Amino acid sequence: MKKHLICPNCGAAVQHYRNPLPTVDVIIRLDRKIVLIKRTNEPIGWALPGGFVDYGESLEEAIIRETAEETGLQLQNLEQFRAYSDPMRDPRQHNISFVFSADGFGSLKPGDDASHTELFSLNELPSPLCFDHGQILADYIKSLQID
Repeated sequence: MKKHLICPNCGAAVQHYRNPLPTVDVIIRLDRKIVLIKRTNEPIGWALPGGFVDYGESLEEAIIRETAEETGLQLQNLEQFRAYSDPMRDPRQHNISFVFSADGFGSLKPGDDASHTELFSLNELPSPLCFDHGQILADYIKSLQID
């Protein structure tokens, strides 16, 4: 989708493109459970750790940074799981999330926009989860049963 803006310097019409924003999320395995964060920003609730990819970052760099900021953990065995692109997956705007899975290590503690971190068994997840994280975890559980 594009629209025209006026250049404040020369007054010429310039095109402004509105594209989906790249985000990353991670399913962190720790002590035979997974890590969820309680979000402090809207939408409030339980979610996978993650966030927006900064300009100049790779997807992997972004999820390593977001994990450290929100959970205090480091990651190993990082693998891309799937991408989720439903335009309605985030009520704020159209985001495309690249979801990873990894093993976590270190000291679990909330930070940045996470007010709380907690370990959950895959068969005892809180409900509802923010965004489409319930669907992501259902797909992840299904993938474990196939392998």
